[in-house]
Amino acid sequence: MVDMDARQLGARVREARSRKDLSQGELAERVGLERTAINKIETGMRKVAALELSDIADALGLHMSSFFEDPAPALVSHRSSQGLDTVDSTIDAHLERLANDAELVKKLGALDLSQPQRNWPVLTSKADAEVMAKKARSAIGADSTSPLLDITRHLAKLGLLVFARDLGVDTADAGTLLLREGGLSLVNSANKVGRRRLAVAHELAHYLAADDYTVDWRVSDNTTLTEARFDYFARAFLLPPNGLRARWSQLHEGEDTRAAAVIIASEYRVDMSTLARRLLDLAIIDTSVAAEIRSVRTTATDIVEFDLLHIDELAGTAQPRVYQRAVLKLLRDEKISRERALDLLWETFSESDLPQPRVRDAGEIWQYVS
Repeated sequence: MVDMDARQLGARVREARSRKDLSQGELAERVGLERTAINKIETGMRKVAALELSDIADALGLHMSSFFEDPAPALVSHRSSQGLDTVDSTIDAHLERLANDAELVKKLGALDLSQPQRNWPVLTSKADAEVMAKKARSAIGADSTSPLLDITRHLAKLGLLVFARDLGVDTADAGTLLLREGGLSLVNSANKVGRRRLAVAHELAHYLAADDYTVDWRVSDNTTLTEARFDYFARAFLLPPNGLRARWSQLHEGEDTRAAAVIIASEYRVDMSTLARRLLDLAIIDTSVAAEIRSVRTTATDIVEFDLLHIDELAGTAQPRVYQRAVLKLLRDEKISRERALDLLWETFSESDLPQPRVRDAGEIWQYVS
């Protein structure tokens, strides 16, 4: 937390209001103040009371502490590049809050994120993407054939925290922000599980490439060369060539394309479009078979008859386990309140889920008496 005078605090209030596309009058109406009072607060001519600042933060959808914390450098850089008149998108606002939350948990000593290595291949070709995907799988301890399950737990080993929230169908698929150490990604859980996982793998590519701040729309439909290579990396990361070739050969012996596609897509937790494109990447199938696979829809009958394991990763509101453990540690160590813990956990926990407060010894009170 940084020390600041009334002028600096007012400037942060003004910046936050502008990003929400609110006028001084609209903010004043929301918090029950005169417009002139908001103007004086923002120019530093009037000090703001704690309760007033709390109301302002609530009106802007922020934590009051965010006015006093220096934001992640990547977030500052992003705002500067967008200009002063930029209005936060839904995912921008969530990424800002996530960055503040994660930096707080780190600052309090409960979260240790590793820095990504900086010797990853530059993606100038599809061959580079294959090499990078293989190296990334090795870095998280995954073999070269098996499906990559529980993807958020694995990526935390690289210092990337992956969160999920339902942002709506007309919002970006995912976004990624580098922190001072490590990084975080937010995935739109309004999409189906296969598309979510593809988005996560795509964001991993941005993270390994050390892109400060990215927001991706429709990751499977990218047309720019760099983004298309990141998509290629994502498919290679989720569908390693050796495992996919062997499994396709095994299941496709009877020439039942549909059954093979349903089983493999379920095992590797990818959507049919991603599976078809990856099989084409590896020249395992031709375009006519790819079109057939894209038309396949897994049914309830398939789940029963093929005995498929249905696990909906990153559904609804989800947080990485390592982050949740860190928040619970702060609560147990009495560094944050129960209310703050619930807030940091996005209410994925209820009050009764939290560990009970430590029972204090009757004599402990004397340590506070001088």
